[in-house]
Amino acid sequence: MRVRVATTAFGLTAVTVLALPACSADTTEAKPATASSARAGKPAEAGQNDAPLSSAALETRLLDESDLGSGYARKPGRPAQHDNVTVLGCPALNDLGADAATGGSLDFPRQAKAAFSYAGGSNSEVTEELYSDTAGKLSTATGQIFDAMTGCPEYQVLVGSTAVDMATQEMTAPRLGDERWSQLMTFSAGGRDTVVKQTAVRDGSVLVVVSGSPALVDQHLAKAHAKATAAR
Repeated sequence: MRVRVATTAFGLTAVTVLALPACSADTTEAKPATASSARAGKPAEAGQNDAPLSSAALETRLLDESDLGSGYARKPGRPAQHDNVTVLGCPALNDLGADAATGGSLDFPRQAKAAFSYAGGSNSEVTEELYSDTAGKLSTATGQIFDAMTGCPEYQVLVGSTAVDMATQEMTAPRLGDERWSQLMTFSAGGRDTVVKQTAVRDGSVLVVVSGSPALVDQHLAKAHAKATAAR
């Protein structure tokens, strides 16, 4: 189901391109973005010195089936695969590296991840990723990727021999945490369109990224943020 890229760069779209071959079509259209930044809130300041959390601590703060409710099943992790990736039509993403547009994870050693499928409909999945580092590093890395992606409303990614047309639209994120970013992405390949929403919230030294079906992201973002930051 997933085409993974062998990288450690930011992977906001890992739950998307990457799931296209096995997902049913979602015909919702994403209109091209006109803004160049998806950031909201106050950028990190030098005085924000919350100590980063360990990966083990982040694991305990991930949502689980009891948090999500009935009908959800956790998906097992999948081994990484290695594919050649090329980005066409987006110089900003090229500058950051092709990996930024297609897969992997944020380049922070402290991280945890969980993915769930929902039995309530086709193409209904949600993934949560937690990262921890200094507030400044989280802010800079996340902002760079969202700015690059929403600054290119349309571009194409070649994953191996598969061409994926991509469109991004900046969205308004709920007022959570210190900073927040959100975008709606449409992935088109093989005659299928898949629409994925992705929202990131930085709260001190913790970054929460929720991706997947737009309705599920909207439904579970606040509880993901609350659980990830409950002990602060």
